Amino acid sequence: MSEPTVVDVSRRAVLGGAAVAVVGGLVGWLMARNSAAANGVGAAAANGYQFQPSQTGKGRRLVALSAVPAGGGVVVQSARVVLTRDAAGSLHAFSAICTHQGCEVTSVRDGTIRCPCHGSRFDAKTGAVVAGPAPAPLPAVAVEVTGGVVYAK
Repeated sequence: MSEPTVVDVSRRAVLGGAAVAVVGGLVGWLMARNSAAANGVGAAAANGYQFQPSQTGKGRRLVALSAVPAGGGVVVQSARVVLTRDAAGSLHAFSAICTHQGCEVTSVRDGTIRCPCHGSRFDAKTGAVVAGPAPAPLPAVAVEVTGGVVYAK
């Protein structure tokens, strides 16, 4: 069995290492504080609903109403909108950006809108949080149906 190795560390090395850690932490904090997520802009922002509807005509075309199944839903990735229909056929629209850490929801199943990143689930009728860690419901999106097509207002 060999004897343990003793490492002699000078006070200067310890202070230098501590200074590097403090400066690194400060730089990281400054970068995070000025990031898109911290400022509520960009795709990475939690609850950063980034859809900008058209200001002309009917609004931005999302999908044909027939593409949204009753009792289910679809995620329109290009618009960052999730559309759902209840069993009675009523249409509901929400931001597809999870309010936890800004991931995009990917599916609608069993009456819930699901986020793949950390398991948050939202009620498909109301957007309310059914299972966390999401802290807030999905924001509603105003839509209208014209000629069998869903438009975001």
